[in-house]
Amino acid sequence: MIMRKTAVAAGALTLSAIATAAHSYEFGSPGWEQKPGLVIGAAAAAPPPGLYGFDQVFTYQSHLVGPGAPVNANGAATGVKADVAAQGLVYVPGWNFLGATYGVVAVVPFISASVGPPINVNPSGVHNAFFANELSWKFGDSGFFLKAGLGIYAPTGTQQGPNGLGNVGNPWWTFQPNLVLSYLKDGWNLTVNVFDEINTANTITHYRSGDVLHAEFTATKTIGNWTLGPIAYYVGQITSDRSSAFYGNAINVSRYDIWAAGAMVGYNFGPVSVSVWGTQELSSTASGGTAGPPGIDTAAITKGFSIFAQLNYRIWAPDAPASPSVPRYRK
Repeated sequence: MIMRKTAVAAGALTLSAIATAAHSYEFGSPGWEQKPGLVIGAAAAAPPPGLYGFDQVFTYQSHLVGPGAPVNANGAATGVKADVAAQGLVYVPGWNFLGATYGVVAVVPFISASVGPPINVNPSGVHNAFFANELSWKFGDSGFFLKAGLGIYAPTGTQQGPNGLGNVGNPWWTFQPNLVLSYLKDGWNLTVNVFDEINTANTITHYRSGDVLHAEFTATKTIGNWTLGPIAYYVGQITSDRSSAFYGNAINVSRYDIWAAGAMVGYNFGPVSVSVWGTQELSSTASGGTAGPPGIDTAAITKGFSIFAQLNYRIWAPDAPASPSVPRYRK
């Protein structure tokens, strides 16, 4: 669960550290609030009533691409990396609403990021906290489940600099409507998870980043205690940024599109389950930057690979079985 300036969102996240009030533009704007691929594997089914926890770590290793990507004197691309740890809770009180099971989620992410030469910045701290309300419907014995939710990233993260983007926190709210469809039967997890990021304006600069659409795909099979299969995701900006007088109305990126594919493997130990998955971004494109001379596109976005690992466990349940089968949660 994490972010909108690239590092957990990962790339653009760190780019924001070099923005200045005098002659730059909102480098945080081309990224995302939540790192693409973060909720791969999380299905639409709700768990039994209880309190669940998860610990997630991931690394994102990438470089900047696009017409505005800076290049070093030796021709090397600008590297961007992020190492992230997040702690989260999922609470299912046993309530039903409109035939659906209700649940709530809370997550706090921690980020250490860096952008290499010629930029050379290394922000680290607490990113914006995530909270969500979710409803999950089960359609009889068909194996189909549908989940709808509304998540919110609150501006609680570490903020520095004249535009509030000198570290890994964002000085704005992000609303995240979410829809998940899953087929869960005979060991299969076929899931499509679609969500949008809708940002309010930066409270300092009044720059407003455009909406970002995510689509994440899971096709895994569980055999015994093992789970494995292919995964993929798409993320793209679907509305334009709105600049402000703070940046002379310059725009960082108006559009970008990223496609990635990978694989997942997991093992259920009973009291806990562990999942590891990796993704490689196959295509990354960006356009619409207006901070440079007329006719010069200054847009840039990241392209790289990610490795995620997550530990899931039950903390408390009204009637916890002796050897619970712990579902996977993130978000």
